[in-house]
Amino acid sequence: MIIVMNKKASEKSIQAVTERLEKEGFGTHIIRGVEKIVIGAIGDRKVISSLGIELMEGVENIVPIMKPYKLVSREVKSEDSLVNVDDVNIGGNYFTVIAGPCAVESRDQLLAAAEGIKAAGAKVLRGGAFKPRTSPYSFQGLEEKGLELLAEARELTGLKIITEVIDSYSLDMAMNYVDILQIGARNMQNFHLLRQAGKANKPVVLKRGLSATIEEWLMAAEYIMSEGNYKVILCERGIRTFETATRNTLDISAVPLIKRLSHLPVIVDPSHATGDWHLVAPLAKAALAAGADGIMVEVHPHPMQAMCDGPQSLNPKKFSALMEELRPLAALLEKKM
Repeated sequence: MIIVMNKKASEKSIQAVTERLEKEGFGTHIIRGVEKIVIGAIGDRKVISSLGIELMEGVENIVPIMKPYKLVSREVKSEDSLVNVDDVNIGGNYFTVIAGPCAVESRDQLLAAAEGIKAAGAKVLRGGAFKPRTSPYSFQGLEEKGLELLAEARELTGLKIITEVIDSYSLDMAMNYVDILQIGARNMQNFHLLRQAGKANKPVVLKRGLSATIEEWLMAAEYIMSEGNYKVILCERGIRTFETATRNTLDISAVPLIKRLSHLPVIVDPSHATGDWHLVAPLAKAALAAGADGIMVEVHPHPMQAMCDGPQSLNPKKFSALMEELRPLAALLEKKM
């Protein structure tokens, strides 16, 4: 259920309703939108009708939420959510570009990538410090050393930084370094990790699982938000289908569909969706045209030498060309880059 508060409702009234609900065992979440303030009440909807909430000062209406996901739902918040990381905005009328190498391999490699994407206009540097790989013999990441290099790159370039966390150990360590946490496809339904990310005071990019339905993906986001972290960004990165010509199949229809179902920002990762750098630019433009709030692109100074995902990585020159192609389309769609 959501309790819709009157536009003129005082903080005292909002607090009184929240305390009344919590006293009866409901979990509460206050969502402050531009047009209205709502209180999400998580609990037995049969009980709420007997509490007299609708008679309390400042209460305008009580509305049941039919979707299994509550806080994520467009029913709770009609306008788009905007996630801020200082001066970087994700959502709303912004098209935000996140770029960088799959893995942090060395100082020279990371700084070259950071300088290249900064010059091209990207806002956030990505780089994997912890790498969950299919093979236990593949490069697993530099861990804390990788985080230190990301922090140095931020200091030198002014870019915000994001890295994937894979468990409690990596999340706790990353909290000391990065601006944005990423939960990858393999961990989309790692519910313990989702809850921990929900207790972290940092934005979270949540990638769609390899074979996850839209509802499962949104329910994963609900786990994070249910712990009080409302700074969630969804990332479509391709799903596993019968097709083998590409690494995965980019579900571009997920972008407008999520936009209809949820208020959360949605970005697209065309690199992991295809596994082929030739396809990254066309799908990046398709993501923008479909209404995405940004893209996450793999960029490596020397893709042929990359320790992971080289075939899907753009070099800085190709990335700069992509950014130039995106700008007029963004302007046409009234999106700020």
